[in-house]
Amino acid sequence: QVQLVESGGGLVQPGGSLKLSCAASGIIFSAYAMTWYRQAPGKQRELVATITSSGSTNSADSVKGRFTISRDNAKNTVYLQMNSLKPEDTAVYYCKTRDRNYWGQGTQVTVSS
Repeated sequence: QVQLVESGGGLVQPGGSLKLSCAASGIIFSAYAMTWYRQAPGKQRELVATITSSGSTNSADSVKGRFTISRDNAKNTVYLQMNSLKPEDTAVYYCKTRDRNYWGQGTQVTVSS
């Protein structure tokens, strides 16, 4: 059974940082491209960042230069380092395998003073 479990969300002030983690099980993690999505209240879910199995990355223009996706295949974990956070980054953040419909349960990130 495939499981993706996110952690690391929370409340942070504008300008602060958070690091999200997504631990995978039930898949050969190193073979999968992984993504982070987010969904803000009243908005559609949007793709935030992608990392391929070989480590190539891409991110949305809205987070470029502030968010970094990375992976540790030895730990079956994908990360999202979020710096210079803004109130508009407030959302539930989800990890997902890029090419299969495996989703985590999400972790809430709230950016507020």
